[in-house]
Parts: sequence; C-alpha cells; structure tokens
Amino acid sequence: MKVSTKWLQDYVDLKIDPAQLAEKIERTAVEVDEEYRLADGLKKIVVGYVQSKKPHPDSDHLNICQVDVGQEKSLQIICGAPNLEADRKVIVALPGSRIADNVKIKRSKMRGEVSEGMICSLQEIGFAESVVPKEFANGIYFLPNNAQPGDSVYSYLGMDEAIIDLDVTPNRADMLSMRGTATELAAIYDKPVHFSHPQVTETAAEKTSDLLQVTADSTLAPTYLIRIIKNVTLKASPLWLQKRLWNAGVRPINNVVDVTNYILLDYGQPLHSFDYDQIAGKHLNVRLAHDGETLQTLDEQERQLRPGKDIVIADQQGAAALAGTMGGLRTAVSDQTTTIALEAAVFDATRIRQTARRHKLHSEASTRFERGINQKTVAEALDAAAMLIAELGDGQLTKGILKAALAEPQDVTVKISLDKINQVLGTNLSVASVKDIFQRLGFQVTVAATDFTVVIPPSRWDISIPADLIEEVARIYGYDNLPATLPTSVLTPGHYTYQQRVIRQTRQLLESAGLDQAISYGLTNNKKAQRFMMEPSAVTELSFPMSSDRTTARMNLISGLLDDVAYNVARKVENVALYEEGRVFYRQADQVRPREVEHVAGALTGEFTPSTWHEPSNGIDFFTTKGIVEFLLKSLGISQACFVRGDSHEEMHPGRTADIYLGEQFIGFVGEVHPAVCQEYRIKRTYVFELDLQQIIEAPKQAELYHPISKYPAITRDVALAVDQTIENAAIINCFYDHGGKYLRSVQLFDVYQGKKMAANKKSLAYKLTYQAQDATLADEQVNQDFERVLGRLEAEFGAVVR
Repeated sequence: MKVSTKWLQDYVDLKIDPAQLAEKIERTAVEVDEEYRLADGLKKIVVGYVQSKKPHPDSDHLNICQVDVGQEKSLQIICGAPNLEADRKVIVALPGSRIADNVKIKRSKMRGEVSEGMICSLQEIGFAESVVPKEFANGIYFLPNNAQPGDSVYSYLGMDEAIIDLDVTPNRADMLSMRGTATELAAIYDKPVHFSHPQVTETAAEKTSDLLQVTADSTLAPTYLIRIIKNVTLKASPLWLQKRLWNAGVRPINNVVDVTNYILLDYGQPLHSFDYDQIAGKHLNVRLAHDGETLQTLDEQERQLRPGKDIVIADQQGAAALAGTMGGLRTAVSDQTTTIALEAAVFDATRIRQTARRHKLHSEASTRFERGINQKTVAEALDAAAMLIAELGDGQLTKGILKAALAEPQDVTVKISLDKINQVLGTNLSVASVKDIFQRLGFQVTVAATDFTVVIPPSRWDISIPADLIEEVARIYGYDNLPATLPTSVLTPGHYTYQQRVIRQTRQLLESAGLDQAISYGLTNNKKAQRFMMEPSAVTELSFPMSSDRTTARMNLISGLLDDVAYNVARKVENVALYEEGRVFYRQADQVRPREVEHVAGALTGEFTPSTWHEPSNGIDFFTTKGIVEFLLKSLGISQACFVRGDSHEEMHPGRTADIYLGEQFIGFVGEVHPAVCQEYRIKRTYVFELDLQQIIEAPKQAELYHPISKYPAITRDVALAVDQTIENAAIINCFYDHGGKYLRSVQLFDVYQGKKMAANKKSLAYKLTYQAQDATLADEQVNQDFERVLGRLEAEFGAVVR
C-alpha cells in the first residue's frame, strides 16, 4: 500500500518529516518497505512550451522544436516522439539536468542539428511503465495548459509528494486504505481526523428499482448494493485524480475506472462497474457457478468456472462477472457506455480466496475481500463513487440504492482489567492512560474501578479478545517504552531424550567418516517419492501444492540426496559424499495422516580420498560404502547386523546391492544405484545406503566400555610360528586372546613367509604381542609365564612350532 503524505494531510494534520513518519509506522503498526519521492535524484527538469516544430532535414522521424522554457531565448530541441505537437506544454530536461537512472543530459548534435536539452516522457523521468496512461505510453506527456514555462514539473505531476510504501500484514487489513491509515496515525500521534462524507444528489428522474432488479444469496454476499448513473461521458480523469492514482501505483484509465480505483484506495472498498445496457434482462443475481458455465473475463481469457464453488454475478444470459475478482468482458464499460451500474459488496472471503487462487487472479480487490473490509462504510463508499462519477462524467444519479443484501455490522465488546495489562506488559500504567489509548483508537470505553469494557467498532475487525487489546496498548504506548527486564521463572536443566542423543550421535559419526550433511525438501514429485522404498506404502499428496515438483511427501531420503549429487556434479564438483537424517512418510490406504519414520541415508560418488604425491586416490566402491555403514552400526552398538544380497530394489544395481538385517528384521540396504537411474540424474557411478533409524534406536544394543589408557609401560614379545597352510590367522589370534593371560592387550600379525626354508605344506606367521597392566609396572617373570602358557596351547591345538 503506497501512501502519499499529501493525501494523508487531507484527513489528519501531520507536519512530520516523512522519514520520521515512516520509522514511527514501522515501530508501531506495520513494516515499511521504503520512503521516497519520485523527484529524488532528478535535477533541472522544467515545464516547456513547444512554440513550433519542423521535420529534421536528415531524418524521417525526428523533429526540430523551438521550446520556451521561461528563459530569454527559446531552446532548440530535437525530439522523435510520435505524438509531439506544437502549442503544447511538455516536460523538458535542460542541459546539465539529471533524469531517471542518473542519466545526465548535455547539449549535443543530432545528425548535424544542435539539441539543447530533451523533451521527456514520463518513463524517462522515473515513472514506472505500469502507471503511465496508455495514451502517453509510447510518447511524451502533455502537461496542463496552466503550467508555466520554466517552472519545475514536480508539483504538476505529484513528484514532490513523499510516498511511504507499507507492507501491510494480513491482520491489519484496515490499513489497506487511506482512511484506515489516517485513523491509525491519528491514534499514534493523538490527532483528530477530518473525514469528508458524500452528500448525495439524485438528479435523474428514474428510480433505480425501476431500471434494474438484484438478488443475492446472503451467505455468498452479506452485503450487495447497486447504484445507477445515467448519461455518463467517458473521458480522461482530471490531473489531481491521476496524480493520486499513479503515486499509489495504479494506471489512470478513464474517469469511471479511475473513480472505482480511487475509492478502493480511499475507503478500502472494492467496486465494480457494469455497462447497464449490456445487462441481459436487467436483472443481476449473486449465485454460485453452474455446471459447464464459462466466463470471458476482462483480460479476454475464457475461464471454466467451478460449479458450486465460484461466486458469480449473473444476468439472464449467464455469468457476467467473477465476484470480487474480475469482471466479465460482455458487460464491461467501454467508450460507448452511457449508463453505469455501480456495485459495492461484501463477499464470502474464503470463496474469494479459493477463486483467486484457482484462476490466478489475485488483485487489489480480491486481497481486500480475503482479508476483510469495513462493512460499516460500504454504502458510503458507493455513494462517494457514484457522486464522483456523476461529477467527472457529467452524469445523473437515479433515485435510491438497490439492496439485494445489507448486513448490519455489529460492535464487538471486550473486557479486560488494568492488572492484566500491566502484568503482561510489565508496565505500571494508570487507568487514565489506558483509557486515553483506547479512546485515541476510536474505541468506546467504560471504566469500573480498574476494569475496562471496550466496544470495538467494525472498522477494527481484527480485535476480538483481551490479548488484542493488550497489543493495542503496547503499540500506542510504544514498544520502546516497555521495560527491558526478562520475566522471572524457575530454571530447570534441559537434556536430550535417548532418541535425540542417538540421532545426534548418528550425525557426528557420519561426519567423522567424511560425509557432509545435506538437508532436502520433505516434498518431492510422485515418481521420486516411490523410489528406494523400504516398505509398501500409499502416497501422501498435497491438495494444493506450490509447484509440480513438490506434490508428494517423500518415502525415502535417497531421491533428495541424488538431486543434491546431480546439483554438485553439474557444477563440476565430482567428488561428493553426503548424508541426510530426516523423516519419511508412510501411509496405509485407509489412513488420513501418514506415519513419520526416522531414516538416515547417504550418497557417494567420485573419489573418497584424493591422490597425493605419495599415495594414489581411493575411489568410492561398494566396500567403502559398506564399511561406512558397518562403522555407523558398530558405533551405535549394533554388532549383529547381517548383510545379504538384495535383488528386490528396482532402482539399485542387482548384483551390487546388499540388504541389511538385524536378526529377522529388515533395517536398510546399501549398494550401487542402477545405471539407468544415474543416467536420468546425469551423474556417474554412485553408491547409496538408507537405514531405518527408528528401528536402530529401538533395537537392543551392546554397550561399548571404555577404559583409560594405562600410565605404565608396556612389554612386547615377538614370536614366529610354523604352522600348516590350512591354519587360519584368525584362529591363532583368537587362541592368543583366549589363553594369553589378563595382561595381553593386543596381537598383531606383522609377517607371513612361505619359501625355500619352509616345508612345502608349512607357512610362517610372525606376531607381536603387547602386555600392559593398568595398576603397576609388569615384571618379565609375569609376562614370560603367560607367554609360555599360550605357546603351549598353540602347539597343542595347531601343532605350531616356534621358529
């Protein structure tokens, strides 16, 4: 909502710097996007009078103009605008001036002729293309005849007015009007407001009820009013009205359309004008659309209406307008229109929002119907618009208003105590101070001791409960004036639940393994949602998705990770190792809400460790990925996981995929993505895993016990054993640990030999044994005794011979 401070001055006396005013609004009411003047940055742009024009001798479209700019001598200016005429007042940028985008205008020659300035269009001095009147969109703008040559153009065009662009929140729809904003500022600065009210003069002989009949379903339109203006002449609006519109970001069209837009900005009341002569049967009915009904709207699009959903204004020929959203082309006001049927209404907000969304017709009118309008001023806004159209179009109002429905807005009464206000705000306000704030806001207040009974007018439909009143007191009193102390409370130490601890440990373990965390969307498309699934499930689709790529709740994490891998690969990042921990959504066909399950997944491609000057690179393969999964499970206390070849995943390589079981329970899979899927994502060979983290959290675990490192020295023994080639290293190591004594800490194989000095069926295995105690320094005798005992055991079990 673009608010002109000059327009505000009509309603409330605010002699305040616009920048300070904008800052006050932002701290008290709604956010301010910017504060500006269209004249900011411009220089030496004046009124010029075109005394004469003649064709340029070396151009078929340029003209040589003599322009009076209030100086002793006229300026010669070259101009190529197609609508340029002599004896017109125009916008002139003098030599040395600055126009839009900080462009400097200099004296120059154009095809051999001197040009001492520039005749400008509105766009060239900073007007947005969307607000320039269509007749001047492709040419220069003509100023009014009373403009004096040499005067600055800014006041003539409203460019000297300060504009405050408000970002109005949905709860403050009352500020989507100049009168609502003026009321708010009057309360903030404790100033009176001065609103003018229309004096209706019905000069036409006919009664409105004799010319038109209207009916309405009050559930669709609680208020629906019509006035008729006869003998209207369509023409350009006066400059004062055009200035107010383009400063508010609205393009002037003609006097009828401009008045409806002006009243929309002034009262916040959307209006619609029909060409009375095009209304079939001279009867309008507010109803829901019928089966198969269509409407060609003002943008010349044929729209298929939703039966029983869209509210339409219909005549005997069918739908004539889409209520609260856009009018129909058949009954639109045109240059041949002489009689206007002017509509003011209140429509069902929910249906208007659904209609605007479905047909993609969000507008200033639909926004106000969705958020709410002041129902007390609907008739007044209609009267003001009708009188202004009659005045500007030389028309006459017929007698009376047609009322198909007229809801009587009710005041809302809210009770609150002074103690409650001070308790919530931490203030020590008095009864008089709070009462003054309520009265400044336009509320009626009754005080009994320290209790307030506050009557809220329909103009503030956002207030209905005591908490709303507390917010109003805080705003007007000033957030800066509230105490800065924090509320006192009992502090209790927080802690993570067991599930939260496991989830955080999972993230830490995967990051320590070299993977980076990714966070994907919880929504994807239907096809990707049904890939890599770990259990059968019905899809969960959104009724109103924001885009076609985000229609379905995900049932796997891998699809999102593959999107991330593809994103990186497309940007020349070839080595990618990502993981994601999050929820997937499974649903049975008879369920309304899906079941949320914690999952963790990873995706790896390229090289896991890059090559260095002394070591080659380590490419990612199945075993690297499987090792990461094993590391994760073992670190989480899952020691009994079993990997079984898995061929049931269509999206995975059939020979390079393993299912993961915990006992009889399937908890995930690991392997290579199918080449066809990789080709779809335009990525190279990629390995993935996905685990049901919820099952891992709930599974029994083998706790790891950690012992402090001994501060006492260790003793080592080396031994080489000659054994049969059929003997496995693992069996010998197990024997060492089982019978090596309580001080044996580690057994390391450091050499294997088979050669000329060994028998044909023998091999030599050399081990380093490390002994260490936690509470004392070991003596050789203690180690020797354990060492000899285990050697004897090896000789007895495996026939091992010490070499």
